[in-house]
Amino acid sequence: MKYKIALHKTEEGYSVSVPGLPGCWSQGATEQEALENIQDAIREYLAARDELLKGAVVREVEVAS
Repeated sequence: MKYKIALHKTEEGYSVSVPGLPGCWSQGATEQEALENIQDAIREYLAARDELLKGAVVREVEVAS
């Protein structure tokens, strides 16, 4: 699965967030480290989301643009 990320250079290194996953962000001293860290953050975010959905009736809807 692919996610768009927002990567920002800062004085300390790089910060990175995932606009499609509110609250999912990370950072790293280098761009490569930030990218590796956001991959871990996405996996953890999705695992937590799946845990919250346990027992719920889940549906998908299609939205035309």
